[in-house]
Amino acid sequence: MAFNCFPDTWSWIQDLPPITQWEKNVMSICIYTSEYNPMSLNFSVSKSHKNHSAVFSILADTVTLWSSKSFKLNTGGKINEEIVFYLFHNLVTSVVGYGPKKKNTSTYIPTFDSTLRHFKDIFNLSLFTLGFLICIYEAPPSFRLRCVNAFQDHLTSSHSKEASKMLMRFIGSNLEEQWMRSLSLAITNWIVEHNSSSHTVRALSPLFSYANSTIGLWKVQLYGPVIAMDIEKSSNTSADERLSFSLNYQLVEGVIQFCYKVVPRQKWVDVVVNIDNIRCDVIQLVSKTLAAKRGVGTEEKYFPSRISLQLTPTFQTNVFSVSVSKSSENPVREIGIEKTLEGSFNPPTSFGLTVAAGETMTISLKPWKFEQSVYGYSANLNWFLHDSNDGREVASSKPSKLALCLPNAWFKNRYSSAYRPFTRQGGVVFAGDEYGDNVLWKVDRSAIGKSKEWEIKGQIWITYWPNTYRTFYNETKMLEFREIFELSLV
Repeated sequence: MAFNCFPDTWSWIQDLPPITQWEKNVMSICIYTSEYNPMSLNFSVSKSHKNHSAVFSILADTVTLWSSKSFKLNTGGKINEEIVFYLFHNLVTSVVGYGPKKKNTSTYIPTFDSTLRHFKDIFNLSLFTLGFLICIYEAPPSFRLRCVNAFQDHLTSSHSKEASKMLMRFIGSNLEEQWMRSLSLAITNWIVEHNSSSHTVRALSPLFSYANSTIGLWKVQLYGPVIAMDIEKSSNTSADERLSFSLNYQLVEGVIQFCYKVVPRQKWVDVVVNIDNIRCDVIQLVSKTLAAKRGVGTEEKYFPSRISLQLTPTFQTNVFSVSVSKSSENPVREIGIEKTLEGSFNPPTSFGLTVAAGETMTISLKPWKFEQSVYGYSANLNWFLHDSNDGREVASSKPSKLALCLPNAWFKNRYSSAYRPFTRQGGVVFAGDEYGDNVLWKVDRSAIGKSKEWEIKGQIWITYWPNTYRTFYNETKMLEFREIFELSLV
């Protein structure tokens, strides 16, 4: 369903007359209907004369699927902007309420500001996001499929994506995390449900990403439910039911940050981009208790195995050249052979000579390899994870069955070992202090005073090899994203 098929509910509320002038107790607007089903999804507001208040609801025909708090109105009975903001707060808390339960979290939203720009778009997006979750969890079976598909089309449209950026900036990063985990859990539940049935459903969008550009900083935030990601390679064996549960309910969260500066020269302009922070985590969407009860615990999870980024000026007419810095050093290889011979002569009371011989070989491999390359005017940045035992790239190889049985393999106990190539939570952080070498474009001075676009494309690979669980199952998945930044050459 196209974007303009979804109504402007914020304006509809604003245009409602005072409740004292209503001819009936309920006012409604249809937010979704299908030509294939007589049922419709409606957004309504009902009045109460007794305490001069209003309650908002989402209904499938006459069946109430969600209701807001009761909002006390002023003496004139008008639903003003302040009431709509309180309703917005109620919508956000309801969306977050469908997500994974997390201790000691609060739903803090900034106070109402009547001058807030684009609040209409933010409000409408919040309502339709709640509608999407309600369709997944609450809508009647005969109505759900087309309703979910329609809301997904709307929420992934370019207009909604811009509104999402504004919403995320407004509610802040902590609440953004809860919001996105709630959506990801819903998508995961939807796919799990239909994978276990005989019905074929259209796959929900596997990724949500957005970009922000401020003075001197480019930032991409991305979220990808693991179950919706593309499989790159998989073992011949399949995961058992308990392992599948643990692996399905995981979410990739990533942050890509670059620092940039524009340096005018006598005959050209330097555009210099440095890595600030690359972070990637794989988090569990269910509690430890549920993961242990229905799955194999939270220790069996995917881990980042490769990250590939490509930075490209979209219009290259004025670009002269691009230069990259050196890649990281080759993996450290320490090969030493130590031969020892020990002997002892027994005391006179016994006869014989005891001799012991030994040989030791040590090989040390750096787990993450960083490489830079150039294609045309594109700068390619790649991080590869390598198996410390044999040096093979993890994302493009499979562990041998013998290696899966070895108790001291690097991927066993990988979240507690002192030699782990991840954080204790299973993620990775590539910071500018280690990968701070820059990418430099030389641009013609005629571009000064103009804005140019830079495109960032990326792929993230995640891999599962068994950690403590006894299985031969292994798999690698991949997600892709693409964002555009604007850069003013001043």
